[in-house]
Amino acid sequence: MKKEYKHDKLSSEEINRYSRHLILPEVGLEGQLKIKNSKVLVVGTGGLGAPVILYLAAAGVGTIGLIDFDTVDESNLQRQIIHSTKDVGRPKVDSATNSIKGINPNVEVIAYNDKLTSKNALEIIEKFDIVVDGTDNFQTRYLVNDSCVILKKPFVYGSIFRFEGQSSVFNAYDGPCYRCLYPEPPPAGLVPSCSEAGVIGVLPGIIGTIQANETIKLILGIGEVLKGRLLTFDALKMQFKELKLRKDDKCPVCSEHKVITELIDYEEFCGLKAAGEKVDIEEISILDLKNLINEKESLELIDVRPNSDFQIQHIEGSKNIPFAQLAHRVNEIETSKKVVIVCKIGFLSKQAILELDKIGFKTKAYSLSGGITSWLNSLK
Repeated sequence: MKKEYKHDKLSSEEINRYSRHLILPEVGLEGQLKIKNSKVLVVGTGGLGAPVILYLAAAGVGTIGLIDFDTVDESNLQRQIIHSTKDVGRPKVDSATNSIKGINPNVEVIAYNDKLTSKNALEIIEKFDIVVDGTDNFQTRYLVNDSCVILKKPFVYGSIFRFEGQSSVFNAYDGPCYRCLYPEPPPAGLVPSCSEAGVIGVLPGIIGTIQANETIKLILGIGEVLKGRLLTFDALKMQFKELKLRKDDKCPVCSEHKVITELIDYEEFCGLKAAGEKVDIEEISILDLKNLINEKESLELIDVRPNSDFQIQHIEGSKNIPFAQLAHRVNEIETSKKVVIVCKIGFLSKQAILELDKIGFKTKAYSLSGGITSWLNSLK
């Protein structure tokens, strides 16, 4: 029986726009209508999300959902091609929406200028057919995975690190989920993000385009998607490899013996806070820090970024103790001064404060809001 669609025809403009799709036997009119009637949520509008969003919009995906709570920073422009110089300081979802409309005004955009959490994930994801992960942190990946398993939605995964990337399709056609591959997250702070470790600018374009390709194949029901396969890419060697994945019959989320049937606290699961602990970290604004410096307040500025980043630029008078070295260098922090933790954007600094608390550091520490990025922007 032929499936009934909300949109059952293409306009003359759309026929011309999608003509290269329409002449493909695997797509044709029926396939293009599938694309037009599809709803895809892209979590994150940064490096990976950018090419995914652009190609899905160009392909004619009828509804594209965007969720991101970040703003465009100048350092994003090296790889996040959906944003431009004039967008610096704007919410990323607003910038991405404008780019989508510039490419294809036929696309409906549902933008959430918000953080995906256990409280809103199911309500948001339920509205879409497919979810594409464009994030760079483990807590969100596990949240997206578990939500997709609960709601029976395919999850198109991508990840990048320096010169290497990987992609797969989870929870599709009874295939494995993300937890089948990674049952447990790495220790908090062990794997640096792109803002801490760096990434070659073209890499997210390569991996993100693969994600867009897999998404379109899922919509059309054609080809062999990356179900049960992890595709890895090394940009330095220009080499792709494929690893076979099997569904874990003891997976706590997708197996017959599942023990997780509702969303959990993913910050706790990923070791970003102790069990049962309520995160209550006090931030200090850029303006307040400047005032303290001008008033010659006794400050201990601890920069937890990698030493290579610290050497490029840092706040004068700050001390570099990379996050991974905190535990065995905690005695270097002068507790008689007001302690302020500095990182790239104000996220790792909060993790550092939680880590200090775990190892028994008793002096109150403050997280610099917006990190070194906001500090440098304030100097312009």
